[in-house]
Amino acid sequence: MTVSTLYKIPRSILVIIYTAKLDVLLIERADYVGYWQSVTGSMEKDETPRQTATREVLEETGIDATQYALNDWQQENIWEIYPIWAHRYAPGTTHNTEHVFGLQLPDRVSVTLHVREHLQYVWLASEKAAPLCFSHSNREAILDLPRRAAIP
Repeated sequence: MTVSTLYKIPRSILVIIYTAKLDVLLIERADYVGYWQSVTGSMEKDETPRQTATREVLEETGIDATQYALNDWQQENIWEIYPIWAHRYAPGTTHNTEHVFGLQLPDRVSVTLHVREHLQYVWLASEKAAPLCFSHSNREAILDLPRRAAIP
C-alpha cells in the first residue's frame, strides 16, 4: 500500500442541497453526534470536483445529482484541517481546499443515508439551517444561498 492510498487527498467538495423554496438538507455525522453539515467528501485520485460531488451526494443521500441542477459555484475555500481529522491526512498536511457546489431540487425528497456516516437528516429553511452547521464554510455557503440561487 502506498502513502497516497493511506491518506485522504487534501481537496474536498461541499454540496449545498436545496429546494426552489431555499429549504436546505442537513445531515448529522455518525462519528460526531450533534455535528450537522451538508454533503462533503474528499476527492479521490484522478477525480474532478464535479465527479466527487456527484459520487458523494449519491453515497451520502441516495440522490442522483445527475438528475438535477448541480451548479459549480466557482468557489474554493482553504481551511485548516480540524485536529480531530488530522490523522486522516499525510503527516505535515495542515490545510484542505474545498470546492463548493449547489444542487437544486424542485422540492424536498426522502433521503437514504449512508448508515456508517450519518444518523439522520432534516430539511430546514436556509436561515435556520446555517447556524446548525459546525463548519464555518458550510454556514457561509448556506447564508449565501439566496444570492446564489438567483444567479441563472
